[in-house]
Amino acid sequence: MPQEGIQLSPDRDILTTPEIYYLSALFVNQGVTKIRLTGGEPTVRKDFVPLMKQIGSLRRHGLQELALTTNGISLHRKLEDMVEAGLTGVNISLDTLDKLQFPLLTRRNGFDAVMKSINRVQEMNKLGAGINLKINCVAMRGVNDDQILPFVEMTREQDLEVRFIEYMPFGGNKWSQKKMLPYAELVEIIRSQYPDIGRLQDGKSAVSKTWQVPGFKGRIGFITSMTNDFCGTCNRLRITSDGNLKVCLHGNTEVSLRDLLRNEHDGEPMDEAAFEAIRQIEMDRRQPNGIPVTKGWISKERQLLEVIGAAVKRKQEKHAGMGELENMTNRPMILIGG
Repeated sequence: MPQEGIQLSPDRDILTTPEIYYLSALFVNQGVTKIRLTGGEPTVRKDFVPLMKQIGSLRRHGLQELALTTNGISLHRKLEDMVEAGLTGVNISLDTLDKLQFPLLTRRNGFDAVMKSINRVQEMNKLGAGINLKINCVAMRGVNDDQILPFVEMTREQDLEVRFIEYMPFGGNKWSQKKMLPYAELVEIIRSQYPDIGRLQDGKSAVSKTWQVPGFKGRIGFITSMTNDFCGTCNRLRITSDGNLKVCLHGNTEVSLRDLLRNEHDGEPMDEAAFEAIRQIEMDRRQPNGIPVTKGWISKERQLLEVIGAAVKRKQEKHAGMGELENMTNRPMILIGG
């Protein structure tokens, strides 16, 4: 969160639950197998668990993973309902294990609640929940670099992955290259205490470079967007809370799916009645002798897919370098979603 805060978007600008579900179904129908809900802070949305349940229902149509990125403060209170809704993965944003430093970095209290959420995920995993747990730490020189080794030690007895993220320039975060801790330096800091740490094999299209200290239950990951990009294998798309498609986290080009979705509703948000109509269309589509899908919605889907396809084709081979990114206008990370 920028120190000066951000201007809140009007409610009507934000995608409704029916709109999010519709776009989720559209992408799953095109072969997308993983959806991650991010923020801001997604758990403050009043209908968040029902939204998860609706998206989770797409597992029977090909969705394999439903993940969440959260600050973890309220997660422990809602986790059981989320797992029941289909949650398979949780990334918790945590930049320090120092309780006194926590409010200085986050501008609020809540360290104990975050740790309670981390413990609760692991408790549920012992009962068979199968939640893939990751801790995201943005490493910054002179800010939390003293926390790198404590985070590594966290993986000794805990089956989770701590991911160190290179500090990246976004609107309002007062980025400085001097504060950025590069991947190579992070590895050397860890090797000073754990000299036998080794690299693991990463999966196809992985965004994190994974390492492990022999004998430790957990793993260490590095997201190296600044010094060792993974653009060549990146297959991620982002939809912002106000319905804009971003094909690259570091690009400032966006295209509105929300406006296209609403253009037959006089620009108004799609309500539950519209959602029911869409759900009926989806049911009919899957019936061998079902009622033909309304031509208007066939046209709508084609338009959306054409816009999405064109945006993907325009994606650059790799994002700009540090110097360019530092001077590029982009949303604050809190308005993009990590």
